[in-house]
Amino acid sequence: MASYLEASMRTRDIFLTALAPVMWGTTYIVTTELLPPDRPLLTALIRALPAGILLTLIARRLPQGRWWWKASVIGALNIAVFFALLFLAAYRLPGGVAAVAAAAGPLATAGATILILHQKVRLRTWLLGLAGVTGVAMVVLTAEARLDAIGAVAGVGGAVSMAFAVVLTKRWGLPTSAGPAALAGWQLIAGGLLLLPVAFLVEGAPPEFTGTNAVGYLYLGLVNTALGYWLWFRGIGRLSVVPLSFLTLMAPLTAAALGWAALGETFTPWQTAGFAVALTATVLSQLQAKPSPTPPKEIQSPEPARV
Repeated sequence: MASYLEASMRTRDIFLTALAPVMWGTTYIVTTELLPPDRPLLTALIRALPAGILLTLIARRLPQGRWWWKASVIGALNIAVFFALLFLAAYRLPGGVAAVAAAAGPLATAGATILILHQKVRLRTWLLGLAGVTGVAMVVLTAEARLDAIGAVAGVGGAVSMAFAVVLTKRWGLPTSAGPAALAGWQLIAGGLLLLPVAFLVEGAPPEFTGTNAVGYLYLGLVNTALGYWLWFRGIGRLSVVPLSFLTLMAPLTAAALGWAALGETFTPWQTAGFAVALTATVLSQLQAKPSPTPPKEIQSPEPARV
C-alpha cells in the first residue's frame, strides 16, 4: 500500500512539473503572434519582474543570509541569461530550429550534474538525451529551416544556462522556512533587476503597446512564468534532477502541436514518429529514476549517485 501511494504521489509530481514546460511551449506562438517585434530583452524583463514580485508577495518571505546571493546567482542563470537568450533565439530563428537548440537541455543538465553534484551519469541517460534531441528535430525541422549563427548559439546557451541553474538549485536545496513560490519569486526578481538596465540601454524606451501586446505580456507573466516557475521549482525539490530535465522536451513538442492546431502547420508521418521518439525518451527517463523527496532543509553535501 505504501509503495502504491509513493508511486501515485510521484506520478502526480511528474504531471504537475511537466505542466511548466507545456506552458513554456506556448512562448514561441505568443512571441511571434502577440508581441511587438525585435524586443527580446524587454519581453524577458516584462515576463520576469512582475511575476517575481507577485510570487514573493504571495509567499510573504524574503531571502535570509546566504540566500540573497544564491537567489541572485540562480536568477542570473535561470532568468536574466536564459530569458534573454531564449527570446533572442525566438526572434532570430524559426521556432523549430530554436526548439532543437533548447532540446539540448537534458544533455546539458547531465554534464552539469557531473561538474556540480559529482554524480555519475549512466550511458542510457546520454542515449535518451540524444534520442530526445533527435525526436524534437524530426518534429520541428523542415527543409526551409534556416540557421542563424547568433540565434543557434543563443538557443544552446540558454539551455546550458538553465541546466546549471537547475543543478545548482538541487545542490543548495530549498531555503529554510520557504517553499518553491518564494524561491521562484526571488530568482525572478533578481533576474528581472539584472535585465532592467540592459533592456533599456540596448533596446531603448518601450514602444506603445497595443491591446494584443498587453494580452500576450499578461499571459506570459501570470501563467507562463508565475505559475510555470512555481510548479517547476516545486518539481526540483521532489524529483531527481536529470530526469526532471527531460520534462523540458515537452516545451518544443507543445510548440509544434500548437503550430499544427492553431496556425494550420502540417504534421507529417515523419514528424509524428519524431514526436513519439521524444515522448518515449521523456517517459523512459522518468521510469529509470528514483524519487527525490522534498528536502526539509538546505542540501549541503549530496551523496554521489547514478542518475
